[in-house]
Amino acid sequence: MYAALWRVLPGSLWIKIAILTATAAVVITVLMMFVFPAVDTAITVREVTVNQ
Repeated sequence: MYAALWRVLPGSLWIKIAILTATAAVVITVLMMFVFPAVDTAITVREVTVNQ
């Protein structure tokens, strides 16, 4: 799959690296802003103390 994605991207090596870096940054930003907070509200476990 990654090889097919690499072949589809336009440009030289550095342009492909820039496109993939920008795409990864957008995906991480969307996860941090929307997905992870929604999951956090769904999980209601708040006791984090470890008893020995």
